Amino acid sequence: MAATGLVFEDFADKVGQVFTVGFADGPAVALTLAEAERLKAYHVPPDGRLPFSLIFLGPSEATLPQRLYWLEQDTLGQIELFLVPVGRDARGVQYQSVFN
Repeated sequence: MAATGLVFEDFADKVGQVFTVGFADGPAVALTLAEAERLKAYHVPPDGRLPFSLIFLGPSEATLPQRLYWLEQDTLGQIELFLVPVGRDARGVQYQSVFN
């Protein structure tokens, strides 16, 4: 599923669930959806989606570079998201995906 059809409600009930990033040349990486947050909407076309942000938490062993990834989740199936590493702490590496 392309990210263009996704809305906040697709993720709101999936906080705490695992999304798997698969790689053809290596092991999959599990990312946990840590946060789904609505963002302030300044102008939304009548048929447009309201903006929101997702924060995923991944393992601290390696940081995935900023780019598009195919993630798989039990309910959503395969979705393509642009992930940006935004931080690291004792829990692991945080990645953000913003939907405008």
